[in-house]
Amino acid sequence: MSEVQILDIMYQTFQTAVKLTMPFLLVSMVVGIVIAIFQAATQINEQTMTFVPKFLSILIVMGLLGSAMLSTLQDFFQHMMALMVGS
Repeated sequence: MSEVQILDIMYQTFQTAVKLTMPFLLVSMVVGIVIAIFQAATQINEQTMTFVPKFLSILIVMGLLGSAMLSTLQDFFQHMMALMVGS
């Protein structure tokens, strides 16, 4: 393998990782900010108040986008296996 091919594989790996994790990170960040604003407005400082909504929102994202994420991961895996075989 040449250096260009290796860099291309690294780029594809990074891009796939970002595609798979970004929905979870964005939803978690938005829910966290909303809860933080609510806590600041009501002066309630409870740690579990941020954990439960974030956990539930991540489960919802997983339910909605899970099949698309699995499809993306399968395509990436098949592409990497094809590169290893050399076809």
